Amino acid sequence: MINTSKSNLVFIVAIIGLIVTAALVLFNLVSQGHAAFNGSNLGLHWTFPIVVYDYFLLTSTGLAMIASLMLIFGGAHCQPLVRRCLWLAVAGLVGGVSVLALELGYPVRAIWAIPTSFAVTSPLWWKVMFVIAYVVVLLITVNLLRKPGEWPAAARTSAILLLLAALGVTGIAGVVYGSMTMRPFWSSGDVPVAFIFESLLGGLAFAIFFSYLAHGFSQERMSAPLRDVLTGMLPKVFALAIFVHLMFVGARALIGLYSNAEGLQVWQYLAGTSLFHIELWAGLVLPLLLMLSPGLRSNAGSQTLAALLVMISLFIARYDYIIGGQLVPMFKGAWAPELLSYAPSFTEWMLLLMAIFLANAIYVWGEKKFDLSWCKQA
Repeated sequence: MINTSKSNLVFIVAIIGLIVTAALVLFNLVSQGHAAFNGSNLGLHWTFPIVVYDYFLLTSTGLAMIASLMLIFGGAHCQPLVRRCLWLAVAGLVGGVSVLALELGYPVRAIWAIPTSFAVTSPLWWKVMFVIAYVVVLLITVNLLRKPGEWPAAARTSAILLLLAALGVTGIAGVVYGSMTMRPFWSSGDVPVAFIFESLLGGLAFAIFFSYLAHGFSQERMSAPLRDVLTGMLPKVFALAIFVHLMFVGARALIGLYSNAEGLQVWQYLAGTSLFHIELWAGLVLPLLLMLSPGLRSNAGSQTLAALLVMISLFIARYDYIIGGQLVPMFKGAWAPELLSYAPSFTEWMLLLMAIFLANAIYVWGEKKFDLSWCKQA
C-alpha cells in the first residue's frame, strides 16, 4: 500500500525546491555567464556539473540494466521492481541531462552538431550516439509497461535492446576517461568494466531506497511479491555488488599510493581527505557488513540505511574520480602549482539540488500516475 500522504509531501517539497533552485541557477547564469562555474584555465575544465551529470546518467543506466535483467530472467514477482526501476531511470536521466544542458551554455547546438559531425574516432561521439539510442529504447520500454497488468510479448525484446544500450552508454563513458593517457589518474583499461559495476551498484541502491520510500519504509505496507524480492535474493546481490565495487576502489587506491608515475601523486592527497574515508568506510564497508549479517540483511531499516550510504558513497567516488583526475596540471610551468585546488561554486551546488528536486518530482509523479507498485498477486 502506497503511503499517499508522504508521496504528496515529497512531491510538494520537490516542486518548491525545483522552482527555487532553478530560479537561482538561471539568475546566476544570466548575470555571470560561465564564470558562475569554478573551472580553471590551468586544466580543470570538467567541474561539478559534469560530476552530477555522470552520477545521474550512470545511475539511470544501472537502473535500466536491473530492470532489463529482471524482465528477461525474472518472473511476475519482479513486476513492481521492474516498473519502478524503469521510471527511476527516466527521472535520473532527465535530472542529469538538465544539468549538462545548463553547463553547456548552448545545448541546442549540441543536439544537432554532435551527431552530424561524424567524429567516429572520438569515444565522446559514440557515447552521444548510444545515449540517443538508450533514450529511445528506454521510452519505448516504459510505454510498453506503463499500464499495470501482464507484460506484453514485445517487452522482452525491448528489454534486451535496453540492456545493450545501457551497457553501451556505461562502457563507452568508461572508455572516454580510460583512454585519456594524458590523465594517468583516469587512464586504465579496467575503467569501462568498473563503470558498469558502479552503475549496477547505484541502480540497486536506488531501487531499494525508493521501494521503501514508496511504502513508508515499512515492509508490512508492501505487496507479498515485492517483500519477497527485498528480503530474498536482492540484498545478497546488493552485498555482492558492494564487494566488487569495494575491490575496484581499494585496488585503485593501493596502486595509486605506491606508484611513482606522474599524475598518480593525487592519490596521496585524496587518501588524506575526510571525503575519501566517508566514501570507503561509511559508504561501502558499513553497508557491506549490514548486508552480510543474516539478521540485518532482510531488515527494512538496515537495507534503507545501506542503500542511502551507498548512494552518497558513489557520489563522492564520482567527485573524487572526475575532479581528482584534473588536479595535476597537464602543462606545468613556474606559474602552476603541484596540485590545483577546487571547490564547487554556489551555482554548481544549486545545480546539484535542482537535479535532485527535478528527478524526485518526476519520480513521485510517475509513482502516482502509473501505480508503479502494482503486481500480480499469487
